[in-house]
Amino acid sequence: MDFGTVIWIVVLVVAPIAAILFSGAFGLLDQLGRGGMSLEERPRPRPAPVANSPAARAEREADIRQLVQARNDRAVGRGEPPLDVEAEVARLMALDPAAQPEADQQDAALREEVRQLVVARNERRMARGEPPLAVEEEVERQLRDLA
Repeated sequence: MDFGTVIWIVVLVVAPIAAILFSGAFGLLDQLGRGGMSLEERPRPRPAPVANSPAARAEREADIRQLVQARNDRAVGRGEPPLDVEAEVARLMALDPAAQPEADQQDAALREEVRQLVVARNERRMARGEPPLAVEEEVERQLRDLA
């Protein structure tokens, strides 16, 4: 037998065996790390609250309060005067765009979308050699037309 024939025989014998072993390994991977002392069911992560719901706002406020409190603790540790944590949390919550009423968020999103369309239209106009439009005036005009 020559070398090429030996290679083909080895491939034809080993390939089916490898395929069988490979397909059987998937069940073993699921059991990896489990034994007599392991917990069979893992705790499921808590799903995130719906955006802009009261639960989401409360979670956001708690996160902001923790960050402000940590910043205050570091400042006091350096000998600086303490912050009014509640006032700072209220100020930061007022700045949060997700804390705005849903109608204001939709208006801001619509205004941004119209602005993007006007900018794209201006680029096409300039490519044709036409003068560009005033972006803010055109956005206001289109929003008036939509209303």
